[in-house]
Amino acid sequence: MGKITVETCGIEGLKVITPTVLGDNRGYFMETYHYQDYKEAGIDQIFVQDNQSASVKGVLRGLHFQIHYPQDKLVRVLSGEVFDVAVDLRVGSATYGKWFGVILSAENKKQFFIPKNFAHGFFVLSDYAEFAYKCTDFYHPNDEGGIIWNDPDIGIDWPVPEGMELIMSDKDLKWEGIKSLSRA
Repeated sequence: MGKITVETCGIEGLKVITPTVLGDNRGYFMETYHYQDYKEAGIDQIFVQDNQSASVKGVLRGLHFQIHYPQDKLVRVLSGEVFDVAVDLRVGSATYGKWFGVILSAENKKQFFIPKNFAHGFFVLSDYAEFAYKCTDFYHPNDEGGIIWNDPDIGIDWPVPEGMELIMSDKDLKWEGIKSLSRA
């Protein structure tokens, strides 16, 4: 190993990964994913789909999850900076309903591994951000679930400046809180 550093996050399964970056006067090089290194770090998944999105400052996407086809995700930022969040939705977990957030940026090059059965979302801190993620299952549009971003039962401390108007999809504004999941 040695090509990546892996930090645990206080919620079992979540991991922040920092790759080794080799740089000189030309720029830098890094491996963004190497199956064997991740397997040795306890992330032994086969990723089947890569996604990428672009967003402007003030966009908040989430909190999303797949209901019947849950996905492990490995996320990172290609340009800009985001505050990335995962919420534990694993039934029976000691940390059910708890959240963890991390700043991901093109500068710090950190990645965030989010296991199945977590809700996921992010808030764009920079003027513009490109976000990429690898998934272990294909996207099923009729299998989307979500939790409202500001659910007081979860209490995510989003770094939203006072007075900022968030940019969100209509769908993300309509999600209910975590308590609604027990009715599903």
